[in-house]
Amino acid sequence: MTAERRSLAQHLASDGRPKRILALDGGGLRGILTLGILEKIEADLRTRHDDPKLVLSDYFDLIAGTSTGAIIAATLAMGWTVSDLKEKYFELGEKVFQKSLLRNGLVRAKYDEEELKKQLRSVYGAATLLGSDKLLTGLLVVTKRLDTGSWWPIGNNPRGKYYAERKADKKNTLANSEYPLWQVVRASTAAPSYFESEWIDIGSDDKKKVRGEYIDGGMSPFNNPSLIALMYATLEGYRVNWPTGADRLLLVSVGTGRADKEVKKSALAVELAVKGLLGLMDDCAALQEAMMQWISTSRTARAIDREMGDLQHDLVGPAPLITYLRYNGDLAVDAVKALLPKLKEDKIKSLTEMDAPGNMKTLYELGSLTAARDVRADDFPTKFDLLPG
Repeated sequence: MTAERRSLAQHLASDGRPKRILALDGGGLRGILTLGILEKIEADLRTRHDDPKLVLSDYFDLIAGTSTGAIIAATLAMGWTVSDLKEKYFELGEKVFQKSLLRNGLVRAKYDEEELKKQLRSVYGAATLLGSDKLLTGLLVVTKRLDTGSWWPIGNNPRGKYYAERKADKKNTLANSEYPLWQVVRASTAAPSYFESEWIDIGSDDKKKVRGEYIDGGMSPFNNPSLIALMYATLEGYRVNWPTGADRLLLVSVGTGRADKEVKKSALAVELAVKGLLGLMDDCAALQEAMMQWISTSRTARAIDREMGDLQHDLVGPAPLITYLRYNGDLAVDAVKALLPKLKEDKIKSLTEMDAPGNMKTLYELGSLTAARDVRADDFPTKFDLLPG
């Protein structure tokens, strides 16, 4: 038995059928923890549909990602299995994050982006565009345009305002569908101090190309892309126009591990500034979770704090707008020890780092154990099951 296989147009159609969104956080090499969770989700969906060949691009109608989540999202949208992606991710991490004494992240980015570009081209193809039919389902990549200070969600919805048509007053503006896929993903991963920014050709005038400068989407409010994915799917301006409702829209959000806030850092001024920025990112992440739980029905809702609780009795409207699931690991020492009791404390404290290839095996194991504990087959309502193929 096989589940239905739908075209990109069918995935993104506003046809009244229930829709499913997968949103993947940023977090550097901690993205391997995400894959440990996704592996369990894929296996459960295969069992549920009695289809051993089902992949996440069959089930989800839109896959959104920020930074490392964008790498995972774009690859899944091309129909990769989580297992194949996991193998490539380990390889990418080892090759890209090679430390050098000549790079410290202050005057020069810590890592050479050329190897990352090479790896992304090898995965997606150098000539593959955002409008390619290699993308089997909806894709949304979160970037931030540094030269204008605006956040850019770039998607492959064929009905999108800037996807195919060029601006009437700027006939030489490139449509989003013409952007190289690898470059869009690379832009979302250009974390300041880790990699240089990415310049994308967005048009031309009579004399030269017009380019935009992009950095990591995690520098926007959407390192967790759940809210922007929901906005993209439902706001009229984005032209996806899916209806809301707990039985119409399922959003599954997967994190890269909640950082251990107790890990001590240097008191150097520059590191305090970085810590402040990371703290702001944590605040945005907490706000995202609070808002998503506020508008949804959610079996996985957690207590945001001791005053708000899990917000499941304080819906912002008369009825939930979506069914929402959030899966994430906890990198606090006690939480990790509960799953990996033999792991030494120094090793646990290092798991918060986003650029440590030596942590990937442990993070993957932690993601798998988190999924075994938290992901339930019945989390996914039957209303959202695929039809038989």
